[in-house]
Amino acid sequence: MAEPSHLREGFVIFAPMLTGTPFHYALQNQNFLLLPQKAILWEEEKTLIVADVHLGKVGHFRKAGIAIPRSLEQEDLSMLSDLIHLYRPHKVIFLGDLFHSDLNNDWGWLVLWRDLFKDVEMILIRGNHDIIADKLYLDSGFSLHDTYPVGPFLLVHEPVPTKKIEDETLYIISGHIHPGVKLRGKGRQFLTLPCFHFGKRQAILPAFGKFTGKFCLQCDENDQIFGVLKDSVVAL
Repeated sequence: MAEPSHLREGFVIFAPMLTGTPFHYALQNQNFLLLPQKAILWEEEKTLIVADVHLGKVGHFRKAGIAIPRSLEQEDLSMLSDLIHLYRPHKVIFLGDLFHSDLNNDWGWLVLWRDLFKDVEMILIRGNHDIIADKLYLDSGFSLHDTYPVGPFLLVHEPVPTKKIEDETLYIISGHIHPGVKLRGKGRQFLTLPCFHFGKRQAILPAFGKFTGKFCLQCDENDQIFGVLKDSVVAL
């Protein structure tokens, strides 16, 4: 059960109650929970893995004069808080693009949020949007890596190209693509869902952030795809 909302130095996170049923998935002799909140809990390591949060994207567009509700980023931070309170991970690994672009007022929200979880190790694998000075991340309690090998996995931001993947000895887990899967109805109607994409040598996680798009990947015959519905993750 998620804990109540938090208040710290005037910064409020409105924390909704988590709902939904995770999907248990075994990979490389490890146990993952694929969460309907578009994250993975690695049970053996007590680690939460999240891709493409894109905090600061709202502020980026608002600076350009485009009206975007600030509540979108409050909701993303609320969801991260709920996941931490529910699953009690020892570590959170962000697969890049944690903060969207240049420094803006939204950075302060992330710093205050990080301060709520001093006992949780937080690791950022640099993404193409993580362009803020390293010192700001380090001073805020994040450790930085270009890649992060752990157990049987290599965690990266961008998927490794097919031609290079055979050179890797570890199974790769990445983000960046914001994968989606298109479901077609009997008529011309269709629905595109965010998805977890597991190939033979590489997995791609859906984007965690609400203010992101979806890109439909071409799948090989043996790929395993899990669509994310509102309250569940389903094998397709």
